[in-house]
Amino acid sequence: MEISVKLTKPLQEVKYLATENTWRYRPIMRFFYYQYEQLKYWLYKEEVYAEMKKHPEFAAYTIEECQQDLDTLVQWKNLIPVQDTAKARTVEEFKTKQFRYQLTEYAVEIERMTIALENLSVEGASLEPGYIERIREAVGRLPSMADAEPKTAGSWWHRLNADFKSLNQNYQDYIRSFHSLRAEELMKSTAFIAYKDAVIEYLRDFIKGLQTHSYWIEEQLRRFDEQMVEKVLLNVFTYEKSIPRLESVGEREIMENIRGRWQSLRQWFLGSEERSSEVVKLFAITNELIRKITRYAARIVEDLNSAANRKEEYKKLAELFLACNGIGECNKLSALAFGVFNSRHIKGDLERTTESIYSSVYAELPLMVEIRPRTRRYKEKAAKRPIVDKSAQKERLYREYIERINQEQAIIQSYIKDEQIDFAALAAGPELPAHARITLLHWVSRACATASCRGKTENGRVFRLLDPPNGARCILRCTDGALEMPAYIIRFEEVLP
Repeated sequence: MEISVKLTKPLQEVKYLATENTWRYRPIMRFFYYQYEQLKYWLYKEEVYAEMKKHPEFAAYTIEECQQDLDTLVQWKNLIPVQDTAKARTVEEFKTKQFRYQLTEYAVEIERMTIALENLSVEGASLEPGYIERIREAVGRLPSMADAEPKTAGSWWHRLNADFKSLNQNYQDYIRSFHSLRAEELMKSTAFIAYKDAVIEYLRDFIKGLQTHSYWIEEQLRRFDEQMVEKVLLNVFTYEKSIPRLESVGEREIMENIRGRWQSLRQWFLGSEERSSEVVKLFAITNELIRKITRYAARIVEDLNSAANRKEEYKKLAELFLACNGIGECNKLSALAFGVFNSRHIKGDLERTTESIYSSVYAELPLMVEIRPRTRRYKEKAAKRPIVDKSAQKERLYREYIERINQEQAIIQSYIKDEQIDFAALAAGPELPAHARITLLHWVSRACATASCRGKTENGRVFRLLDPPNGARCILRCTDGALEMPAYIIRFEEVLP
């Protein structure tokens, strides 16, 4: 999420929804909105005042109060005033500033939102499989949009996004309605039994439609070539860019919006590496909702039957016990009728060979559990190991180490000609072993770190690092690769000056 200035600034356009004179501001704004829907964009205060006076709540309303309310709404940027000089006949009428008013874009959207909030309980939401069918049809037409006219691609894009938005919002609103307090109370009442089957059947039909079309959509989205999809998005971008807008919108913002919507559609059906798709979540939510409804219905039926007279059932059970041959059959019948008494449940990290719920416990492999004393003083016995004499091994490793050091020093010594090491000469010779390269570069690094460009080897020899003549460079060939570097010269000295 990007936190911008638009997100953090206060919206004073919504002040009229919750203030002292809201009962006057909201009817005025609603009247402006109804006129806006009838394509009458500009209104005079006299028209607003005449409409308000039609209602008994505004019986004592005056024209001065109407003017004051309109000025307040203008101050809150809900209305745009424009002075109408065409009707001014005298200088006095011109001075009085006859205005006509129009709704701002924010005010139009706010009124639409309030109307939607007022009708939430009336409209409701639904799980309509038609949305997913139209999305499948639109996804199937995506390859043909790569070479289509921009107008055709734009119309296809808007229909696809409208169906996807409706599907996403409707399923969220519909599922949310089952998790409200009112729904919980309804599912616990006996009246819920009457339409329990209808709700379950409705959910199952939606799941069937989702299974039928979502798998096909997922497969198509995976098969689409990225270059072809990018070509379609650019075609849509060409159409969106050609739409004339009063407010300037950058091409970058338009393209980011198109790519963001396409990515949201892909993640809804395919998911990502971090989280599963919305289709999988929707399957799980609807299945859990069906189980919840069935569970509530079974509980209601059980509560209704709990008060019934079970005298005949107990009498029949007594007859069955009387007909048993011996205590063995009685114990089996008791276990069947009342369950197992004094049972113990042992949990363990066992791995089952089958996921079948009908598998018997006797068919499972035994689980070995190591039981330890539950005391604080209990400690596992540590195995005693004798000390092994490794002096011979240490001596052998020490000799090998000294031999390796001597060999490396001998190789380094072979590169010294006339009390100096010329990297240009080394580059012309055979490949250098890795340890020699490391040692030489370590000496160069030591000398470069001092102001006098001097250093000391591990043996105590003092050397000076000379810059290459005319900035010459060389390629030092080593057993582990080639290194391009300046052709330095390392000149050894006896003592530091």
